[in-house]
Amino acid sequence: MSGSLDTLAEGGIAVSEKTAKSNGWKAGDTVAVTFEDEKKGKLKVGAVYEDNEFLSPVLVPKATADAHTSHPEIREIYLKMEGGASEANEQAVVDALGDNPAMSIMDRQDIRDMFGGFVNMALNIMYGLLAMALIIAVLGVVNTLAMSVFERQQEIGMVRAIGLDKRRVKRMIRLEAVVISVFGALVGIGLGTFLGWAIGQTLAESVPQYALVIPWDRLALFLVLAGLVGVLASLWPARSAAKLNMLTAIKTE
Repeated sequence: MSGSLDTLAEGGIAVSEKTAKSNGWKAGDTVAVTFEDEKKGKLKVGAVYEDNEFLSPVLVPKATADAHTSHPEIREIYLKMEGGASEANEQAVVDALGDNPAMSIMDRQDIRDMFGGFVNMALNIMYGLLAMALIIAVLGVVNTLAMSVFERQQEIGMVRAIGLDKRRVKRMIRLEAVVISVFGALVGIGLGTFLGWAIGQTLAESVPQYALVIPWDRLALFLVLAGLVGVLASLWPARSAAKLNMLTAIKTE
């Protein structure tokens, strides 16, 4: 860290390394700012601190912020105590502030677990939606193949007449189903990855340790599952196509 956080008591501000680098700031610079009430002013950068996922990219003295806020409030207080996070220190904070049910005392790991819980809940919701989408996709593939078989009865009858047996007719329908399912999965994975990257870029500014991780093994598993779904969805249409009477199918217009 460059500069000193003591300058906050003198009306200065502290900024993260990433924010300082992106704006070309350094400790000692005076920068133009716009407050919450749209008023403009100039503040001195008193310190540049290492990026921290728990801190805002810009730290402003409470007195300065309150002067431009209609409803001043304190939502979070960060404490650095001797001995680090311990039950004794937690009890000391409770004794000092009172046992208020609206107050939560958390250490770094507790905060990470809280945000991890939010992420896991969001993932569980997404997996639930994915399961619903999978059911709809199966019905869609079944309907598409059934309509395809109905519309191509004459063609199926002709290929049966020139020597294509029932087993190969079923294989042909299954192959169509697999192609449809895998193609849809590829499009979905591509769009989902792009949207994940785009949303991640908006989070990267506020979460310094953010990094995009693509689960290639899971994506490969989804592709395999898409193929299996295609095979399952083709069972009834393939059986219907194989049971068509050749002469009746050829006469169909």
